[in-house]
Amino acid sequence: MKRLFVLIPLLLAAVILGACGSNGSEKSASNKSKGDVIKLTYAFFAPAGTFPAVQMEEWKKRLEERTDGKVEVELFPGGTLLEANNMYDGVANGTADIGLSSTSYEPGRFPLLAISDMPSGYANAKSASHVAADLVEKYPPEALKDFKIITTFATEPAYIQSKKPISSIGDLKGKQLRIAGALTPIMEELGAAPVGMSQAEVPEALQTGVVEGYVSSREILKDTKLAEMVGYATDYPLALNTFIAVMNKDKWDSLPEDVQQAIDDLNREMTEFTGDYLDNHVQESITWSQETHDLEIVKLSESEKKSWDERLSKMQEEYVEKVEKDGQPAKEYLKDMRSLIEKYNEQFK
Repeated sequence: MKRLFVLIPLLLAAVILGACGSNGSEKSASNKSKGDVIKLTYAFFAPAGTFPAVQMEEWKKRLEERTDGKVEVELFPGGTLLEANNMYDGVANGTADIGLSSTSYEPGRFPLLAISDMPSGYANAKSASHVAADLVEKYPPEALKDFKIITTFATEPAYIQSKKPISSIGDLKGKQLRIAGALTPIMEELGAAPVGMSQAEVPEALQTGVVEGYVSSREILKDTKLAEMVGYATDYPLALNTFIAVMNKDKWDSLPEDVQQAIDDLNREMTEFTGDYLDNHVQESITWSQETHDLEIVKLSESEKKSWDERLSKMQEEYVEKVEKDGQPAKEYLKDMRSLIEKYNEQFK
């Protein structure tokens, strides 16, 4: 009996010690797993809620789910980490692991993409996104050779949105319209007086008469409530913006193969997702603008449309000749682009 009384405390002590050891090892394993999480930073210059930032949120969600939490992505929209003018350079030097920017914001750096950003008859954002992704895959931009391309997509073409209806070259003559940089030569070719300014400055510029409208994709009518200030949208597709997300090459090389595969799998998925999302969002924006603010869609006559087409097609072909002389396969690129536009416009009409 005495022996039994001695054994019981010893057994209890062993159980307690075993439990403590188990808890300690579990804590250690938990801490180890937390330490093994791969953290990625992803920067963009425009605010959360804009369609490229929505793409970022979706990419983050899908990657984290597919890697079972092995990867965590921290998003920095709104220029909180990098701005448009230093996005790619900031990824190169490691300020962010991933950066998203529009190639048209850096004129001269992407000569071939400038061809496909010109007015070319894209039906919608989904068609434009697939064309851009195919072209970037076949003709990887020299400026991005030291990066890993994560995904490519595009806006729908830009449309003139104005206080007064614009249905002819005559209506455009001398008209002051806010544009993004790449649209300057295009609007000048059509006779307008383009004004460069940030999107944030547009509402005040419209109120004070500094500009009489702007040229942009049409989701902006609702997203920034500009339908309250402009009454007309001219139904003629102009230039588009191509977006490319890139990862720092050293960071990419450091990732395990399964994570690299998950990121590769998301490349075309996000092209598809973003094109779909933007087209649906644009239609929602137009419907809201028509129902809430009586937005009117202005159609061009056949002869007027032909005149615009001829001017802009000639401008594009002259640019192609220039880029070809600089040693780039611009003519081949243009031919492939036109074939892809025909293919994807038919597929996604």
